[in-house]
Amino acid sequence: MSPRSLGDFEQLVLLAILRIGDGAYGVPIIEEIRATADREVSHAAVYIALRRLEKKGLVRSRRADPTNRRGGRAKRFFEVEAEALPMLRDQRDALLAMWEGLKVEL
Repeated sequence: MSPRSLGDFEQLVLLAILRIGDGAYGVPIIEEIRATADREVSHAAVYIALRRLEKKGLVRSRRADPTNRRGGRAKRFFEVEAEALPMLRDQRDALLAMWEGLKVEL
């Protein structure tokens, strides 16, 4: 897989961030994937994917101020970069094209 390609899980993470909008950080991203994709995911898997997406330049993050409620830890919020959108569209279109005309009942 090239550094500019997206794996299935990376797509889910990007789509979850887009669905959440402002305020997308680890826990809501996990909850969105669980609720919408009906897929059980671990915290570690999501955070690894977020780091990988950030390294690819497809998401950016910012830290909020630490809070007492979180034991002094700061939330890290994520936002999808514009260049990720055509990649998501291309992969969606490729998948739909593969399904087109398929005569196998699943």
